[in-house]
Amino acid sequence: MKTPWFKRLGWIYVPVSVPGVLVCLLGIIFCVQVFLAIDRHSHSASDTLYNIFPYFASVFLLVNWLAARTSNDEKQSE
Repeated sequence: MKTPWFKRLGWIYVPVSVPGVLVCLLGIIFCVQVFLAIDRHSHSASDTLYNIFPYFASVFLLVNWLAARTSNDEKQSE
């Protein structure tokens, strides 16, 4: 890969190109949509949190995996 999508900054990855920003925006849009759909039918804050957790965790893990694969990290090249 020629152009890195993300740059590692401590424990997180920051998007540094258009595809990286697009991936982050799509993840945020999906999470907002899931939150609104689940919160509409929830009866309490804990009900909302329990139901959004699988979706949010999946999105965060997928974005983290993709960022790790498309970053220009020295440890990956070894």
